[in-house]
Amino acid sequence: MVSRILVALDRSPTSHTIFEHTLVLTQAYSARLMLLHVLSSQSSDSPSDPRIVSLGIEGQLSMDWVKSYHDQWAKFEQESLELLKTFEDRAVQADIETELTQTYGNPGRVICDLAQSWNADLVVMGRRGRSNLTEWFLGSVSNYVIHHVPCSVYLVHP
Repeated sequence: MVSRILVALDRSPTSHTIFEHTLVLTQAYSARLMLLHVLSSQSSDSPSDPRIVSLGIEGQLSMDWVKSYHDQWAKFEQESLELLKTFEDRAVQADIETELTQTYGNPGRVICDLAQSWNADLVVMGRRGRSNLTEWFLGSVSNYVIHHVPCSVYLVHP
C-alpha cells in the first residue's frame, strides 16, 4: 500500500508535468505528499561559482563577486521556495496532506535520505533524457536514486 509519496522537483518546465503525475497518484492512493527541492551548485540553473567565473589579477576573488554570488544564491533559494509553495498550495487545494522541504546537498543522496527518514513508499521524479554516454560520464540523479532508494520509483520521462 502506498501511503507516503515523495516528489523531487526542480525549477525546470518538466516539474509541472511531474507534479501533475504526482497529484494523480497521491489522490488515487489517498496518500500523504512530501514536496522536495534540493539546492545544488550542480543544477543547470543555479548561480555560477565566482571562483570559476572570474579570478582577480592576484588570483583573489573581489568582494563584489562574492557579494554578487551570495545575492544570486539568496534569490535562487527564494524563487525555488516560492515555486515549491505554489505546488504545495495546489496539493492542499486538492485536499492532500502535504509537507515541503528545501535543502542544500547532492540531489540523489538527499532524495534517498529523505525517502528513508520520512518512510516514503514511492518516489516520483523526472529524468533529463541524457544520452547513455553522457549519463555514463556525468551520472544521473535518477539513476542514483533507482539504485539506492529503499522504495519504489516512478519516473516521468521528458
